[in-house]
Amino acid sequence: MNLSPESTPLPSPATDPGSPLSPGTHTVAVRYGSSLIEQRYHVAGTGPVCIAHSGGPGIGWDYLRMPLLERHLTMVYIEPVGTGASGRLPDPRGYNLAAYTHFLHAVIEHLAQPEVALLGHSHGGFVAQRYALDHPARVASLILYDTSPVTGEEFWASAVANMERFARRHAAGHPEVATYVAGLTARLDRLTDDGATAVLRAIAPTYFFDYWGREEEFGPARQGLRMYAAPSAGEGPPFDVREDLPGITAPTLVLVGDTDFICGRRWARMIHEAVPGAELVVLTETGHLGHVERPEQFAAAVAAFLRPAGRYRRPLQPPA
Repeated sequence: MNLSPESTPLPSPATDPGSPLSPGTHTVAVRYGSSLIEQRYHVAGTGPVCIAHSGGPGIGWDYLRMPLLERHLTMVYIEPVGTGASGRLPDPRGYNLAAYTHFLHAVIEHLAQPEVALLGHSHGGFVAQRYALDHPARVASLILYDTSPVTGEEFWASAVANMERFARRHAAGHPEVATYVAGLTARLDRLTDDGATAVLRAIAPTYFFDYWGREEEFGPARQGLRMYAAPSAGEGPPFDVREDLPGITAPTLVLVGDTDFICGRRWARMIHEAVPGAELVVLTETGHLGHVERPEQFAAAVAAFLRPAGRYRRPLQPPA
């Protein structure tokens, strides 16, 4: 599946600039401290509203396009501050969870929807968990996709160990994997945006179950990835919502790739066991990018979760 921005353009400008949910690209001026910061978001599809927050921090939003979900949902893709054409914070240390949830809330307020489905991928899942805890009345359903309830030394040690195993497994055919651990642990805030992008693209095969077996298919997606360096300088308290998760009231789906090296089943199970009534779906033969590797399986899982009464006001049809 080619998910590069060139292959799946959004309508621009929006067909009805007066509507915050018209297809295309929108900009909201958000008050943050003493500054007004431009926050961009992108709308595609039709149906109930689902807001998608991409990962990173600092990865361009484009990789998270979900064309199959756009057939059944109005997808609102956040372009996080510090990336793309969204604004930059005056202090690079300000790129933290509090900032991302603040800007997410500003978009939800701007959309004037009483409640929305909220999907967070990876770091975007951190934002989604915190938002669902802080604003429970605004979240109709929560989809936590390849994410974790905690980071810190144990989380990163596990990711590095998994990366090292990946490198050993593929060293014979792909000697470049010897550089992957260094890429994973690189100080991206010391690089330019182009330098950070080069690191992300270099280690991207690790995010797939079988990148080289399907390189013709996934190569364009890899080349479409974009990383912005500034958000890596963010400072804030360590992320750990494990004790708070029982307070999530929204129906919750936990989605995880069975070979995700960084936010795998161990962390997904923590969320699943802590959030009351949460459902867990493990995507088979899938890494960190299930919506790219297994788009039909991914979309079917999301649609099946949202379809029952009470999880959204309008029923959804399964993906064709």
